[in-house]
Amino acid sequence: MASGTGVPSLGPKGFLTVFTPQMEDVIARMQDEKNGIPIRTVKSFLSKIPSVFSGSDIVQWMIKNLNIEDQVEALHLGTLMAAHGYFFPISDHVLTLKDDGTFYRFQTPYFWPSNCWEPENTDYAVYLCKRTMQNKARLELADYEAESLARLQRAFARKWEFIFMQAEAQAKVDKKRDKIERKILDSQERAFWDVHRPVPGCVNTTEVDIKKSSRMKNPHKTRKSVYGPQNDVRTHSPTHTPAPEIFTKYYFPLLFQITYWGGQLDRHRLKMSKVAESLLAYTEQYVEYDPFITPTDPSNPWISDDTTVWELEARCVFLDCLFGFPLYTVVSDCVCLSPVRSQVSRG
Repeated sequence: MASGTGVPSLGPKGFLTVFTPQMEDVIARMQDEKNGIPIRTVKSFLSKIPSVFSGSDIVQWMIKNLNIEDQVEALHLGTLMAAHGYFFPISDHVLTLKDDGTFYRFQTPYFWPSNCWEPENTDYAVYLCKRTMQNKARLELADYEAESLARLQRAFARKWEFIFMQAEAQAKVDKKRDKIERKILDSQERAFWDVHRPVPGCVNTTEVDIKKSSRMKNPHKTRKSVYGPQNDVRTHSPTHTPAPEIFTKYYFPLLFQITYWGGQLDRHRLKMSKVAESLLAYTEQYVEYDPFITPTDPSNPWISDDTTVWELEARCVFLDCLFGFPLYTVVSDCVCLSPVRSQVSRG
């Protein structure tokens, strides 16, 4: 993980499933009113920055409460937790921890990795489109976000009107909120997308190697909309949108697989020894009539220099013995039928 290769292989369930409860337990302890990190509102020029704490506060708290003696180790652990989006810098898209006075804010539990987020590109398009509608310096799109918006607009050209309507409806809902609440929610939403659509060059903690993904077949990580049902423009805040049920999504595919494998179990199958025995018996029975194995008399002019068979025009010399086999064998052989056709035409 520290090498920046994405999610490590730490068991069949993956990194998030194994270590998410431990990380969230640490975050819950950090937010404890008595023994947690002090959260305060900081005055900055003519405005206030609500619900923040510094990076040095996190490092000192870890050293004190997690039995960590090395400051570098505490900084590394904090960076890993920030990369998963549990807390984030309020003025930077790069999710990393700095041991200085940089201000950080806790993420709302709705956006925690334990909710198994795998958001759609349409959700990201709604988010970026909504940002362009809000004329505020802190909400201006970065260069990579503007490029992503242009790319998504081309990809979803046919449904862009619907995406724009959804973003417009969300922007109207956001305007009705309290100023401080809106500022906090905007930063939390931005941090969520910094985790799932990170800055180019940064580690994407949500990526899983495709081979591991196909091997795990984890049904718990689902594609669910961040902003609720896609066919309803009257969306609510991400912090109040209920998670959709996954039962109906997996019921029919699983039912199909159960039916298919049940049918496969009921199929009649022969043992390999029986199949080989039948094949040998068939070969021994027909080997006499295979000209590639048993030489014919006269010889086949196509594989030898002997043209006797053509000179004698005796095409049916070697066919009399074939009539000892079932009728379908004779009928299926065009060579056997040629004398019959000759007799019919003469008659």
